This record gives sequence, C-alpha cells and structure tokens, in this order.
Amino acid sequence: MEKKYEDRGIVLDFLPQGHPNDPRPIHLREPIAQILGDTFFTLLEVVPFKGVTFVPHERVSIGKGERDKVERIKRRIGYEDLTAAAKAELQPAVESLLEENPERFVEFFNRAGPLTTRFHQLELIPGIGKKLMWAIIEERKKSPFVDFADIENRVKGLVNVKSLIAKRIVMELQGVDKYRIFVRPPAKKSTED
Repeated sequence: MEKKYEDRGIVLDFLPQGHPNDPRPIHLREPIAQILGDTFFTLLEVVPFKGVTFVPHERVSIGKGERDKVERIKRRIGYEDLTAAAKAELQPAVESLLEENPERFVEFFNRAGPLTTRFHQLELIPGIGKKLMWAIIEERKKSPFVDFADIENRVKGLVNVKSLIAKRIVMELQGVDKYRIFVRPPAKKSTED
C-alpha cells in the first residue's frame, strides 16, 4: 500500500504557547500550528523552527523535502483536536483549496457512481437529493462538466457547488458518516486499550 503524504498545507491556527490542553507546564510546551494538508485534507499539528510564526491561511511546505518554516510534523489529529479558531477557519481554508484545484472536484461530478443500489455518491454532497442527482447525470451524458460555473449553469437548482463540496469535506473530517470521497480516512486506532 502506498503511503499518502502531504507536501503542502494551509495553516488553520498557530499556538505560540503550545496547545492549551497540553498538561505540561507552559515553559515546557512547544509552539505548534494546526494545518490542513492540501491534497488529502489531512489534519496535522506541526512544530515550527525556533522563532518562526504563522498566520491563518498561510501556505507551508510539510513534505519530505525542503521545509522553510516547519521543523517537524508532531502528529496527525482529528477534527475534535482542533482549536475553536482552527474549526472556524476550516471551511474557508477548504474553499480556497478548492479554488486552486477545481479540476479534481469537477471530475468527481463527471465520474461519480452509485454506492449501493439505492444510494449514489452524488447524494453525499449536501443539498443534492435524487432529483438533482438525476439532473447531474443527464447533463454529464451530454458532455462532461468543465468547471463549477458550468455545473451551476447546466443543473438548475444547484448553486454554489464549491461551498457544497467544502461542507462535505468538513463533514468527512468530522466523521459524520462512513463514506469518504475527498478526505483521507482517519488513522487506525490501536485496539490494545
């Protein structure tokens, strides 16, 4: 199985005094940033180089190669580990990542298929029910969608596709249901507890 690493991320929150839930005394805590990976939407905590600060929505290199601001990746985290500020920045951060690479998500509308005999992948997107699902399928038979605006223009009743996809990505990060169409599945928990 191939390892899926993030090369770049977007900063959600920077905690120069360390995480408030860290039980260690404040002088022993290290600064951390909570980051959303830009490929698999992996939530990570990273440790910056000494003296480095981050601002929300800043892009940083976190890959195996050259890193300019990140000393190391501390750990992979879940949605519940995010600070309130990071949770507030999550949807806007996801939307900005969608703007940078819309092709991947438009392609989802062109290729999505049924999950079961009664449930389609398109129905995982908030706001898309059976009626809109069939409208999307009929339109993509005529010709593939080229961008978000094309989807919205050709499928009546479907508005702000980018925001709907961002909501779905946040839902997947929250673990709302078992299906993952955009987000890397959470790390396997050890069963030795």
